Parts: sequence; structure tokens; C-alpha cells
Amino acid sequence: MSDFDTIKKEVRALVSDITEVPEEELTDEATFTDDLGIDSMMALEIVASIEKKFKVVIPEEKIPTITSLGNVFLLLEELLGK
Repeated sequence: MSDFDTIKKEVRALVSDITEVPEEELTDEATFTDDLGIDSMMALEIVASIEKKFKVVIPEEKIPTITSLGNVFLLLEELLGK
């Protein structure tokens, strides 16, 4: 398993914890608001948790692009240079 696969697994677990949605139901394509019922407070908690866990700063202008796990993974790839 690559380093980035490990990161994806950790992000999935983090989102599952915050949303109380089982990890197996968290697909890369599921939209946070429509499919998973994530509100703005949960979204901010997810962003803050990702920043803390991976020691990155998500630029404010990128936050609106975080609408699914797939988008989170793309952004982390960019921020972590993977």
C-alpha cells in the first residue's frame, strides 16, 4: 500500500468519525451535502481535522471545492506533493 493509500484510509476514517457514516458507505464520489448530509459546521470540522492531522493549511479559496472525498484526495495530493 502506498503512502497516499494510507492517507486516503485515514481521511476516510476521520470523515466517518465526524459524520457518523460507516466508512464503507463513504465513496469517493458521494457529495458531502447531498449524499452524506454534512452541514457547514461538520465541513469546517473536517477541514480543521485534516489540517491538524496532515500538518497542511488548506487555502480559504479551496474550501468551497471540498464537496466529496474525491475532492479532498485531489487537494491533499496537491498540498502534500504526492
